[in-house]
Formats: sequence, C-alpha cells, structure tokens
Amino acid sequence: MLSIIGYVMLLSMIYLLLKGKSSPIVLFISLPILAGLLGGFSPVEIGEFAAAGLEKTTSNAVLFIFSITYFGIMNDAGMFDILIDKLVKKAGNSVVAITVVTAIIGIIGHLDGATATTVLVTIPAMLPLYKKLNIRPQVLLLIVAAAMGVMNLLPWGGPTARTAVVLGIEANELWKVLIPIQIVGVFTTVGLAVILGSIEKKRGAGFDSSKLSNENNLATAELAATMTADELSLKRPKLSWFNILLTGCVIGVLVADIMPAYIVFMAALSIAIIVNYPNKKDQESRIKAHAPAALLISATMLASGVFVGVLGESGMLDAMAKTLLSLIPSFLAPFIHLIMGVVALPIGMFLGTDAYFYGLLPLVIEVAQTYGITAMNVALTMILGKNVALLISPLVPATFLATGLADVELKDHIKFCFGWLFAISLIMLAFGIVFRIVSI
Repeated sequence: MLSIIGYVMLLSMIYLLLKGKSSPIVLFISLPILAGLLGGFSPVEIGEFAAAGLEKTTSNAVLFIFSITYFGIMNDAGMFDILIDKLVKKAGNSVVAITVVTAIIGIIGHLDGATATTVLVTIPAMLPLYKKLNIRPQVLLLIVAAAMGVMNLLPWGGPTARTAVVLGIEANELWKVLIPIQIVGVFTTVGLAVILGSIEKKRGAGFDSSKLSNENNLATAELAATMTADELSLKRPKLSWFNILLTGCVIGVLVADIMPAYIVFMAALSIAIIVNYPNKKDQESRIKAHAPAALLISATMLASGVFVGVLGESGMLDAMAKTLLSLIPSFLAPFIHLIMGVVALPIGMFLGTDAYFYGLLPLVIEVAQTYGITAMNVALTMILGKNVALLISPLVPATFLATGLADVELKDHIKFCFGWLFAISLIMLAFGIVFRIVSI
C-alpha cells in the first residue's frame, strides 16, 4: 500500500511540476502530508518525518541565501567586466579565439550559478561578433550551454545542492568529490570551443582584419547599450580586482573546507557589500534586489525537506524501491547507476530539476543499495548528465531567454546541441570512472 501511495505521490508531483500547475514549494509540502495521512500516519508522526527532513536541508538553504546574494552583488558591481572586455579584444579576428573566449566568459559568468545571469552576460556580449564573423548563433548557445552545465557543479549550483539534500550531506562535501570531474569538464568545454571554431572557419566564417578595431569595440558597446542608467550606476570598475581577489579567496576557503560553506558566504557578503556599497541605503537596496531569487530558491529547498523526510522516514521509499526492484531484470540491476548515468541527459531534459533530484534520484539510490552500490556512487553518475542538459531543457526558463536573445528556434537549438552535450556528459562520466570517483 505504501508503495502505491508513494508512486502516486511521485507521479502527481512530476505531472504538476511539468505542467506548471503549482509552485514547487506548495507541492513539496502538501503532497507528502497528504500521502502520509493516506498511509495511516498521524499528524504527529508526519511532523516528525518532516522535521527529520528539514534537518538535512537547512544548512544548504542558508548557503543559497548568502551565495546568491553575494554573486548578485558581484555582478552588480561588474566584477568581471574588465576581464570580459579584454578577452573579447584579444580574440581579434580569429574565429577559434572568439569561440574559446565565449567558453571562458561562460565559465566565469556562471560562477554565481544563476542561469539567467550567465545568459545575459554572455550572449549580448558575443552575439554581435558572431554575426560579423558569420558564425552560427547555435554555436554560441552550445558553448554557453556546455560552460553552464560544467560550472553548475559548484556547491551553490542547484543540482549539487539538491543532490546533497538527498544524500544528507553538505553541498561543499559533494563538490569536493566532483572537483576533478569538473576540471575535466572545463577543459572539455574549451576543447569543444576549439573544435566548433575550426568547423566554423572551414565553413567560411571570419572577417576582414581591416575592420578589426571597430569589431573589437562592438561587443562592449552592445552590452552597455542593454544596461539602464541605474545598472550602470552600480558598477564599481575600480574595485574589480578587489572583488576578483575576494571571490578567489572564497573559492579557496571552500576547497580547503576550513569552515561551513554558508559561513564563508556570510562573511564574504558582509565584506563585499561594505567595500562596494558603503552607504546604508545602497546596501539595503542591493540586498532587497536579490532577496526574491535567494529566498525563493532557499524556501523551495526547505520545503523539499518535508518531501524527503516523509518519503524516507515513513518507509515509503523502501516500499517503492522493492516494487521497482521486482520489475528490473536481474542482470541489469547491478549496473543501474551506470545506466542512469548514461541516460541522465535525455531524462534530465524532460524531467524537471526538482522532480529529477527529489523524486527519481532517491528511488534509484534505494534500489542500487540493494546491490551494494553506494548512494554517493549513484548520485555522482546521475548529476553529471543532468547538469549538462541544463540549457537544452524546455523546462528551464533560461533556455527560452537564451534562444530568444540569439534569435534561434528552440527545436533548432536542441537539435544542434544535443549530440555535443551528450558526448560531454559521457566524457565526464568516463573520467569519473577512470579517476575511480565513480565505481563500476
């Protein structure tokens, strides 16, 4: 009975999330409570289940509040504007250099883990050059998608934080395991940019070097033109190097694991906002500007604790796993984590992030543990492909923002990017196995 209730709850959640019928926060709270009541549990027991789940999500929710606000303020201050401008100018009239610079800007731009921000920083800056060079805009979107997919493995990235919640560990702890694979992903993204640039050059992309000086300044002019007077007033170009150094220190402390990640961002946010916006009114304005995004994501993560707690503590997940286990051919079951790693990208495209990590992942973990496969092993295989699918998923709003800015049809974008991104996900999975981060 618990198994049936669990699957009905899971399928209902997936359906409602895909159809956009309700907020994830509402679904993560209401559906588990209803399922618990149908399963015969008392309100007191359901409250205990939910409390146990919330213990797993609280620290990561706090991390999101302060990390999103920190990187939002860094973006307001124009932390990487100087670097991006210099990179674009140095690329000159080289098609390959332009595609490589796109990859670097995408990687740098996604340090904040915000998909919309990365799209707005990268595409308006590079699209004018792509048009003048006669490089297909699909190439720009593909490189940005790869960069975002790789960088979203950071501890403040949504998938990593959600996976950490399911595993019941700190997001920073999971990220430290993923770092070698992420480094491979960064080099793979740059390599992809070189390959795509070479392909575009063979197709005839490029322009007359006599126009070089004008084209070098075009991207910066186009990007500035998209900014309002208020946005320009927030820029702090003289503090760019301080902000870059501060962010480097933040990442260094996170890698060293000296203190909890959310404490690191609390301290960094305080320093950043005092230095960049010493006026109290400006400080409050910047915090209020980024509060909606920070609080919405953090509230969703806290609400997911109710779902995770009821699903696990009630025995519902165990019952669901036993049902699924009876349906899987015995010769395939010991390799379920690898199978899920291979198909993670196509599944991730059509299954929303919350449904994938809070619904599918716990179920696969429970089944895999029957065959001695650790929860961490399953999580590592399933997060890689899903991350890379980020900007080709119709369920991600930034996908429509990106295709709109580049004036590319969604179907053409997916058709062009799918194979390349699928290859990147498989490469990262393969290196995970080679590095023995993922066990066969």
